[in-house]
Amino acid sequence: MKIHRDTAVSSQSYENGEKIMEPIVGIDLGTTNSEIAFIIDGNSTVLIENDNGIVPSVVGLDADGKIIVGTEALNQTVIAPERTVQSVKRLMGTDQRIPMGDAAYLPQEVSACILKALKERAERVLQKPIGNAVITVPAYFTDTQRQATREAGEIAGLNVVRIINEPTAASLAYESENTATQTILIYDLGGGTFDVSIVRIENGIVEVLSSTGDNHLGGDDFDQKILAMLTTYIQKELSLDVTQNPVVMARLRRAAEKAKIALSFEPFIRIEEDHIGKQLFKNIHLSYELSRIDFEEMIEDDLLRTMDSVSKALEDASLLPSAIDKIILVGGSTRIPQISHMLENKFGQTPHGEIDPDLCVALGAAIQAGREMGLNSSSVLLDITPYSFGTSAVGEVDGIYTAHMYVPLIRRNTKLPASRSDAFYTMYDNQEHVEVNVYQGENAHALDNVLLGKYIFDLTPSPAGSVIIAHFDLDINGILKIQAIEKVSGNKIEAVIENAIGRFSESEISQFKQRVDDIWRHSETDTPAAATRISLDALPPDIKDILNKASDKMEHAPDEDRDEIVNLMEDIQDAVLENRLDDARSMAGQLEEILFYIE
Repeated sequence: MKIHRDTAVSSQSYENGEKIMEPIVGIDLGTTNSEIAFIIDGNSTVLIENDNGIVPSVVGLDADGKIIVGTEALNQTVIAPERTVQSVKRLMGTDQRIPMGDAAYLPQEVSACILKALKERAERVLQKPIGNAVITVPAYFTDTQRQATREAGEIAGLNVVRIINEPTAASLAYESENTATQTILIYDLGGGTFDVSIVRIENGIVEVLSSTGDNHLGGDDFDQKILAMLTTYIQKELSLDVTQNPVVMARLRRAAEKAKIALSFEPFIRIEEDHIGKQLFKNIHLSYELSRIDFEEMIEDDLLRTMDSVSKALEDASLLPSAIDKIILVGGSTRIPQISHMLENKFGQTPHGEIDPDLCVALGAAIQAGREMGLNSSSVLLDITPYSFGTSAVGEVDGIYTAHMYVPLIRRNTKLPASRSDAFYTMYDNQEHVEVNVYQGENAHALDNVLLGKYIFDLTPSPAGSVIIAHFDLDINGILKIQAIEKVSGNKIEAVIENAIGRFSESEISQFKQRVDDIWRHSETDTPAAATRISLDALPPDIKDILNKASDKMEHAPDEDRDEIVNLMEDIQDAVLENRLDDARSMAGQLEEILFYIE
C-alpha cells in the first residue's frame, strides 16, 4: 500500500554518524481485545503478529498479587472476578477508581498494563526496544479521554507520537494505496463502544466529515443480554438463583460471549455449564439452546440504535446513502450477520470486511506509524473470495414469490478460509426430501447465478417447519465443502466442490499453458510450409511474455474476460503459424490490455 508522506520523521537517532530509525508501533487499545502492528525495518510490509500481537484487554492480580494481562487474566475471571478488570476503555477520561484485589486503580493505570504487555510482546518479535507508538481512539472520544489514553501510554513507557481516530486508521488499512477520491462510511462496533464515521480520502489525506456513536454500546451489552436471559431461565426452569454467586456469574458471562461469537457463523448454539448449583444435594447443570434468530431479536433495539447513528452521520455530512462509495466494517461485533444485512438494505452495497475487523484498526495505526517513520509504502496481502456462495429457498424476489430465492452463506470479499451456516425449514408435514442447490453469484434470483451442484437429501418424517442446517466451508484453495444436517435426527449429507472459485481446473489451466508451449516448440515441424514460416522461438520476447502471462492469469480472470483471452491466444497462434507477424503483434497488444486489469 502506498503511504502519503505528510509528516516529518520524528523518531531517529544517530550512531557513528549513521542515522538509525527507531521503530514506531501502531496500537489499537480496544475494549475487548487490543492489538499491535508495525512495519518491518527497512521494508514496506505491515506485519501483524496474531500470536504475539493480540491481547485480551483484561488485567488482573494472580494469587501472589502479581499483575497479569491478557489471556491469563481472562482465564482468571471465572475463579477470581474480584481480582480482574475488564472493559476499562469505557472508563477512560473518568476519575473512577477500579477495585482490583486490595487496591483501586485509575483507568489510565489499568490501560497502561495492557499497553505494556503489547510493548513487551512486540519487543520480543523485533528483538529491540520500543519506545514510540501511534495509538487509536474512537472518533467521538473527548479531549479528556484522548489525554487519558496518552497518559496510559506514558505510564507504559511509550512516547505517544500521535493519537489518531479509529475510523481514520481503518480507512488507511483499506485505502492507503488508492489515489481516487472516495467517500467511505466506517461502521465500528467493538466490545464496548460504537461509532460510525464518514470520511473522505483524497490524495492520501483522510478527512472526517461526520462522526457519532455511543460510549456504552457494544458486544459487552449483547453478552449481558444473553446473560440476563440465562439467569432468568435458570431461575424459572431450574429453580436456582445464581445472581449472587460471582464465580457462576463469571462462568455464565464467559459462556454468553462464546455463544454470541458462535452465532455469527452457526444458526444454533448449545450453552452448557456443569455444576452451577445444588438442590437437595443434587448437582444442577445448565443446557440451553440459543438460536441466531432469537439472539438477533434480543439485540434488535441495539442494532436499530446503530442505524439511527448511521442516519445521523449521513445527515451531519449532508450526504445521501448513494454518495457513499464504500462501507467498512470494524470491530468484532460486526461479524453479526444482521448488521451486514441492515447496511446492505440501506445502501444497496455489500459492506467490506476482508481485513479482519479485529485487526484493521491496528493495521491502519501501523501504516500511520510508517508515515511517522518516513517509510513510503506498506502492503496487505489478503486471500478473499471474489464471489458469493449460497443456496436457494422459498421467498420473495422483487416482490414476487418464488422457490428460487438466492440465500448467500459466504459473501463475496469474505476473507478465506471462511465457514458459514444458516437454518432452513421444511414446507410441509412428513416432507420426504429436500433439494440442496449450491450456487455461485450475486443475483437475488438463484437461477441467474452459476449452479455448482445439486443434491437430494432424504428426510426423516417430521412436522412442517423442521430445521435443516446448511453449512458451507470454503478454503484458501477454492475447495468448497457442503454439509446439510437434519437437526431433529442428526442425519447429514456432505459434498465437496473442487475449485469453486475458478472456472477452470488446474489441469485445464495446465492444458492452456501446454498449448501455448506447443506453439513455440512445434511451429517449424508440424506444417508443410514450416521452412517459410516464423518459428515461435524466434518471436520477440515481449510476445512470449504476454502469452505466458495470459496462461498465469487465466484463473483470476472474470468470466466475461476469460473467453476473450482464450480466443486471442488461439488467434495469435493462428497468425504465427500463417506467418502474419504484424497481426500477432497487434493481437498480443490487445491481450496485454485485458491482462493489465486482472489482479
